Amino acid sequence: MTEIDILRHDQVLAVVRANRIPDTSELCRALVAGGIRTVELTFTTPDVVQHISGAVAAATQVGAILGVGTVMTDDQARAAIDAGARFLVTPGIRPGVAKVATDRAVPVFLGAFTPTEVAMAVDLGATAVKIFPARTLGPGHLSDLHGPYPDVELVPSGGINEHNAHAYLEAGALAVCAGTSVVPPASVEAGAWSDITDRAKAFVAELRSRQSS
Repeated sequence: MTEIDILRHDQVLAVVRANRIPDTSELCRALVAGGIRTVELTFTTPDVVQHISGAVAAATQVGAILGVGTVMTDDQARAAIDAGARFLVTPGIRPGVAKVATDRAVPVFLGAFTPTEVAMAVDLGATAVKIFPARTLGPGHLSDLHGPYPDVELVPSGGINEHNAHAYLEAGALAVCAGTSVVPPASVEAGAWSDITDRAKAFVAELRSRQSS
């Protein structure tokens, strides 16, 4: 399965924002144990490239797809890909990042909010479009965007938890981004891996229960 196939199947991407990650391999293992295989570290974490390069082999071994978000420049994009990142995510339209990713055949999720920005992301070769901040207009915004763009894969990010994630999927999201509800910075920085596994399990279980009801 490709990265996008796995994300489509699992419907959840964990976004990790922390000042310190004591063991990225264990973080990935904890999330996979909880049912979330796609893991996005971000350039807001110091030394994120080293975290990727030190954990990518172990992450792959446990079935995690490890990528990098908040990618702002083409230099960051190249460094992340060279370190082994399997996908890139941007907070907004970043043509340089998109070019590096598409040239290297690495999936890139460009950030957008408006219909014009979605069109720009598609033109730049985005594998999927991250809708951020999703909480501003809620799931209805995704439904509206899918009117003119029915075939564009949308991934909402910002303000999503186990209680509202299903509404975004029903609105047509490829997957949802799970942030602090699953990977609170304090738990990551403390290496509280069992807590993160429990949070991931709860998120996934709530999502599946709503889908089957």
